[in-house]
Amino acid sequence: MEEIPSQSIGKDDENERAMEEAAVVRGEPLQDGNHPPKVESAVEILQEKVTKQIIKEGHGQKPTKYATCFLHYRAWTESTQHKFDDTWHEQRPFEMVLGKEKNEMAGLAVGVSSMKAGERALLHVGWELGYGKEGNFSFPNVPPMADIIYEVELIGFDEVKEGKARGDMTAEERIGAADRRKMDGNSLFKEEKLEEAMQQYEMAIAYLGDDFMFQLFGKYRDMALAVKNPCHLNMAACLIKLERYEEAIAQCTIVLVEDENNAKALFRRGKARAELGQTDAAREDFLKARKHAPEDKAILRELRLLDEHDKAIYKKQKEIYRGIFGPPPQPKPKPTNVLIRIWQWSILVCQWLLSLIYRLFRRERHKAD
Repeated sequence: MEEIPSQSIGKDDENERAMEEAAVVRGEPLQDGNHPPKVESAVEILQEKVTKQIIKEGHGQKPTKYATCFLHYRAWTESTQHKFDDTWHEQRPFEMVLGKEKNEMAGLAVGVSSMKAGERALLHVGWELGYGKEGNFSFPNVPPMADIIYEVELIGFDEVKEGKARGDMTAEERIGAADRRKMDGNSLFKEEKLEEAMQQYEMAIAYLGDDFMFQLFGKYRDMALAVKNPCHLNMAACLIKLERYEEAIAQCTIVLVEDENNAKALFRRGKARAELGQTDAAREDFLKARKHAPEDKAILRELRLLDEHDKAIYKKQKEIYRGIFGPPPQPKPKPTNVLIRIWQWSILVCQWLLSLIYRLFRRERHKAD
């Protein structure tokens, strides 16, 4: 099922945003994510209490003050290596306006302001620019005077236009900005620049976060979903091509929560499930999708492939079992004693002789009569 480009709500305005594409951007962080990654690049001192090591280079310009930055990060306390925050796990980018960040994010903001779009880095932040002398005993739970390690990826950023931050935009302006991101992502998708396309889709989704969606009703909610849902589905298409099937399933499920009969979401989730070997769940998704798009050839093809797969598995299992158990054993003839054989033949001969004598006797008697 190919992507169907949608119309942009507003014209592109290059002066409204500064966005530089990275060679490789979004993706699961390096290592296992439970501990800070090991980085061998040079240490750059950004401030007395903030240092940076680059994990992956970005491209283009750096964000300026009051730019709205979208990023993923993981955070650990340096002394105990306890992870206390992870936006990758939540699958939602974090939004930060440089110069307006919370006090506990001051060190993180210093690091982000030094990064380029698509860059991933490891930051070491002193407690003075983190959660301070008192720490934080709610969420996240950070002990007092805890130095912090951040693994950060700057997805992208929007520069401020005429002093207006994103939070000050009207609903139409936010939906329009998200739609332009989506259109940029579609162009990159067609060029097979999948990572860069996902960067644009994720930026678009960040404009339409849950806090914003909860405030929308009627036509504005419909307008927002008409942009947001295709972004999730386009991300799923990219993730399937990148063989990141679990993430693709998650993106499709987000859409199905809003629209349980979305044929494209059902189809792509089924495709990802089939690739993971979850054939029963995949077939269920394909059958639901066919119910809402009965003439779609791609759905019918996937169902046919599943049937062929099941037949091949059955045939293979049959051959395996035949090899294990082999053909059923044939009964062996029982050995017969020679004396018993002679006795059996003797009885047959005697029976034959008696029968012959009886017939001769009857013939002679008949002649006498």
